[in-house]
Amino acid sequence: MASKSGVVFEDFFPSMVEKLGAEGFMDELCNGFRLLMDEEKGVITFKSLKENSASVLGLKDMSNEELKCMLREGDLDGDECLTQMEFCVLMFRLSPELMKGSRRWIEEVVMNEM
Repeated sequence: MASKSGVVFEDFFPSMVEKLGAEGFMDELCNGFRLLMDEEKGVITFKSLKENSASVLGLKDMSNEELKCMLREGDLDGDECLTQMEFCVLMFRLSPELMKGSRRWIEEVVMNEM
């Protein structure tokens, strides 16, 4: 899917889950969160998303409005930033295939924790 900025999104999450397992995939999501977060605040802010999406992810052409929209989409408590949990929930919601298989993968993670 292409956005007006020309960014094309291909959903590799299902194949990542298959290769890494549910727990390994969740570890990678958490690594992604850490790449985008403001280290002092421990959350993803507009500023950290803007800076890190350009420098770390190479998404230099995303507009401020697109970045704000991403934050609003995942911001469940209305504090204008994303916690690690909000980020992970957003990533699942953005992947139709993960949403279909999420119950199975969540059960796998829970079973591994016991």
